[in-house]
Amino acid sequence: REVDVVLKYLREKCGAKKIGAIGFCWGGAAVQHLMLKNPHLKTGVSLYGVIRFFEDRSNLLHPTFFIFAERDDYIPLDKVNLLEQKLKQNCKVDYEVKIYPGQTHGFVHRKREDINPQDKPYIEEGRKDMIKWLNKYI
Repeated sequence: REVDVVLKYLREKCGAKKIGAIGFCWGGAAVQHLMLKNPHLKTGVSLYGVIRFFEDRSNLLHPTFFIFAERDDYIPLDKVNLLEQKLKQNCKVDYEVKIYPGQTHGFVHRKREDINPQDKPYIEEGRKDMIKWLNKYI
């Protein structure tokens, strides 16, 4: 309900025509839910969204980009692979599942002081990929 109120405000008071959602971790799970349920959004980006609540549903309403980390302690790769299989079988809109090599949970939104030099290219790539996806649909 909160999202519906915010979307209505953005459309009516701000003149927003196309609205997308981005979420990290639990917020990524929320984006997954919104992409399955909310008809007023145009696209979403789920960054390492916890997928255990998403496993039995894969018919997205809107194009969705899923960012995962190869070495995520919270989201095993077998779950990501299962999600991708279900999307291939059931999803009728554009989607992408991307796994960033060697990365851990939270890598895209790491603070500057927490970035290891070897991770920096993947962090930058994840951020650019996210913006590219949003620009494609919004």
